[in-house]
Order: sequence, then structure tokens, then C-alpha cells
Amino acid sequence: MRPAPKILDCTLRDGSYAINFQFSQSETARIAGRLDELGFPLIEVGHGIGLGASEKGLGVAAATDAEYMRAAGSTVNKGLWGMFCIPGVATLDHLSLAADNGMGFVRIGCEVENAHQAVPFIEKARSLGMNVYSNLMKSYAVAPDCFAEKAATCWDAGAECIYVVDSAGGMLPDEISGLVEGLRRRIPGIRLGFHGHHNLGMGVANALLCADLGFELLDSSLQGFGRSAGNTPTEQLVAVLLRAGYDMGMDPVDVMQASEELVRPLVRNRGISSLDVTAGLALFHSSYMGRVLGVARSHRIDPRRLILAVCEVDKASAPVDLVESCAASISDRTPEGSGRFFEEYYGEEQR
Repeated sequence: MRPAPKILDCTLRDGSYAINFQFSQSETARIAGRLDELGFPLIEVGHGIGLGASEKGLGVAAATDAEYMRAAGSTVNKGLWGMFCIPGVATLDHLSLAADNGMGFVRIGCEVENAHQAVPFIEKARSLGMNVYSNLMKSYAVAPDCFAEKAATCWDAGAECIYVVDSAGGMLPDEISGLVEGLRRRIPGIRLGFHGHHNLGMGVANALLCADLGFELLDSSLQGFGRSAGNTPTEQLVAVLLRAGYDMGMDPVDVMQASEELVRPLVRNRGISSLDVTAGLALFHSSYMGRVLGVARSHRIDPRRLILAVCEVDKASAPVDLVESCAASISDRTPEGSGRFFEEYYGEEQR
């Protein structure tokens, strides 16, 4: 069997979006401990947006950063636990707090065009002895050469792994391959990770592609629990990698059982959301969904049409003036009877 990439399970971090950031300390300790027992080497916990998010009022989590740290530290013994960190939401002092609590890794997340903002955080985390990974969010928003240039900024600062991030869950395999080719031309020997969402159902296939391309880290969550349409499902990813001949070092049935017991009861069974599919199609980040729905409601237009129109102009953000101008150009009204599905869209994510 082939050596497998490491799975970074983000159930307790990205999954918290799906329950409005309400994982408790005790749930964090229990789920993190079970993941550790199963053999997952990297377990991410805390507020979905990351360190400092509750303090910034970006959705108040059920526990503080320090409480999440203590919970994970109390039960993760074989692998490493870590948290997410967005410069501007978090401060350098948050990294010191994390180090004091024994955090093993941190992921510094920046929108790809703002990669320079990660540099002081990467340098600080390295100085504190953490493993440091760089998440270049909305990786699809720039051309491969630009992506490689931004990645080099983080790599040169000391990031140990650069993540290709499909924030909208709409990237196709050739788009990922194109970014990888550009990265390896610019930075021979670069270590890579992949974080995917599942809006177009491509999370597992894209993660398998990344494994075959030699990525070292793959993100997933139990039940695919996460923002928007969710993440690459851990139990499916483990099974697919086993079928592909990778030595996972864990029992797939035990992984499935943990998922059934710990996370499936939390899942809202709402079928396939056409808003999530549209987000994947357009490469639209779901943190702007509330804004789009509000504007679409006031103009009495189909929000799916509005998402597509906005992303024809800007795939990285959705400023109010752009959303309003796009809405004014759309004549298609909300289809009869569809309003309730849009109103039921669940997602309290702030970013």
C-alpha cells in the first residue's frame, strides 16, 4: 500500500458553523479524544472563524478560545490539536495564549490576495514552536502564477505547508492541477494541503486527486459537517483512500461508527440546497449569503440569479453596491413556491 497523506479533521472547527459555533467544552473534549483514539494525527478545534472571533462579535461561541484549548488538550494525547487564525480577527497575543496551552499546530488563513498579512503570524507561531500551515482562502480567485507568487510570500516566511482552499466548493480537478503546476514551478519541493467544500459534490474526488498529486495534508470532517454545503466527509475520504491503495492506519468501520454516534445526530437533513449548488457553480463564498438573500428579497428576484450575476464580476467578495447594481439588472422574479426554501437556508456564518 502507498503512504497516505495526513488527514486534518476539522469537524470541531469548520463543523461549528453548522451549529452556530455552539460546540461545548465537553463535546470538544469527547469528539477530539475519539478522533485521537482513531488515529487522526491533526485535530482542529474552536470557533469556526478562528482565534479571537467571539471577541470580535463574529458569532459568539459556546466556549472561549482558552476553554476550547483546555478541552482539546485534556483528551488529545497521540496526535496534535490546533486552531484557525485569521490576521485581523486574531492578534499575535492569541498565538501566545495558544502556545501557553500546548497547541501543536496553527493554520493562518488569509484571502489569497492578502497573503502578506499572514507573514507576522507565521513568524510568531514558528518562534513559539508550533507547526504552521498557510490557508490561502478562495484560491480560485486568482490565476495560477499569481497564486504561486502569493504562496511564496507565506512559504518564505516559514509556513510548512501551503493549502489550496476551495472555499466555495466549486473547483474542478483541472483547476486544482493548474494551481499545483504553478506552485511547483515557482517553489520546487513545496509541501501542500487541500481544504475542500462539497457544494458540487466534488470534495472527495478533489481530495483523492490531491493525494495522487502528492499533497501531504487533506482536510475533512465527520459527516461533512461544515460551512455551506459542508466539507469533504471524513468517513468517505478514508474509504476512498483505502480503495485507492493508501495505507490509512485506521479502521474505517470505527471511523464510521464515531461519525454516526457523535455527529450524525447534529446534522440537519434538508436535502441538497440549490443555494449551495449555485454557490459552487458561481464560486460564491457563503459568508455573503445573508446579504444576497436580503437584497434578492427586497427586489423580489431569484437569489440564485443574483449570485451568478455577482460572481461574473467578483468571485472574491460581494460588496453591497455590487449586489444592489446586479439586482437592478435582473428581471427574473423569485419562482412561485420557492421562497420558503430560501428562507430555510441555514448558516449563521459570519465569514
